[in-house]
Amino acid sequence: MKRRREVGMVASEIRSAIDEVSLLAPNPKTAVPLPASVSDSAPVQTSVQIPIKPFLSLCDLLVQQVQTVEFEVEGQRESSSDAVRSPPDTRLEKFHDSDPSIYCDVVEILKKEVNEGMAKKGPTCSKAFVWLNRSLDFAMALLELLVKDFGRNMEEIVEESYITTLKPWHGWISAAAYKISLKLVPDSRTFVDVLKVKGEEEEEEDDDDVLKKDIQKLISLLMPVLEQNKNILREFGLDKLKST
Repeated sequence: MKRRREVGMVASEIRSAIDEVSLLAPNPKTAVPLPASVSDSAPVQTSVQIPIKPFLSLCDLLVQQVQTVEFEVEGQRESSSDAVRSPPDTRLEKFHDSDPSIYCDVVEILKKEVNEGMAKKGPTCSKAFVWLNRSLDFAMALLELLVKDFGRNMEEIVEESYITTLKPWHGWISAAAYKISLKLVPDSRTFVDVLKVKGEEEEEEDDDDVLKKDIQKLISLLMPVLEQNKNILREFGLDKLKST
């Protein structure tokens, strides 16, 4: 018989991600529809907000979770080195720390870079936001496929997720690197075991069933957040950026 949960249990990244994404959920009372595009010369204005700390915590939890099993798609690596991270702090974190009272909201950072004409020049926060969202999109697609069948071939899951999320934005260099990294994909059981709560043993439910419920909850919360973020990128004219 299964024992009850042990004291000192370490929460899974999936449950921690649920906590963070709950702080990012769009508020239907304040969220406003965003235009399909923005003129290069017109200052961008929007009332939508994205709290920077919960967003970065969510990215760390989901993207780093993939890396713990020694698998990293090139789009995620690119988001870390080319556009996002200047170790040990992220580019977005540094911008936030320059004036936390103003730049606690990702949208305010995007506004500044876009309105100054700097968003697409060099390793900017705007590019960081683009690639972090694409990495989250990939992670969600992967989890959607995985939760349907924990026994499915992991390489197939990764391939299908990559094709629908990251591949459209990759040039030939990134695509070639992806094919190499695909060889590092673990089997699905290894990946599932890493996602589970450490030290958790349920009395009434199988561990796999518990994890499936957690993943399904995360997906239901993450989907509207990513949709809102895609709309914001479209508004700022950043949604078509590609890598080499």
